[in-house]
Amino acid sequence: MNPFSFLIFSLLLFTSCKPSDARIPVLKNSGTFIDASIERSKELNAKEYAQIEAIIKKSDHLFLSSPHGFSYSYITKIEAASKTPKFGDLVQYRCTLKTLDGQVIYKEDSLKTQSYYVDQQELFSGLREGLKLMKEGESISFIFPSQKAYGYYGDSDKIGPNVPLICDVSLLKLTTN
Repeated sequence: MNPFSFLIFSLLLFTSCKPSDARIPVLKNSGTFIDASIERSKELNAKEYAQIEAIIKKSDHLFLSSPHGFSYSYITKIEAASKTPKFGDLVQYRCTLKTLDGQVIYKEDSLKTQSYYVDQQELFSGLREGLKLMKEGESISFIFPSQKAYGYYGDSDKIGPNVPLICDVSLLKLTTN
């Protein structure tokens, strides 16, 4: 190696070993996207709950408020003391899903009788909690805000994103463990 090549090689080696200065981030995340998303969700929830309240006020039925964030009214109520579904119980039910303005999305006939093992199978959160309120032979009309129904994604078929639902459910049979 000639002295000139050795000098260039040494300079390159020496300068490449120098620690680099810390780089300043180009973008700073201030959380504005998340804040805006939270604000949109609050506005959506307020709008849905206002619509639900208007439906309840116009109705001739007594609606109860669930601690799980939805409202419901008995169509057929069983007064006698009997069991309600618990974890692992098998329920067979039929339901009709409608929009808040009463437009039928899924008829009871198209959904047929559904079988569901309580809290052991997938089911949207409102219906999962609603079924636990029912006794065999009862029918209830539930009003679910979108976050208790199919939420942001919908059902990938007939229910779009952020659609609150009216769900008329009849609990046909309860088989306990």
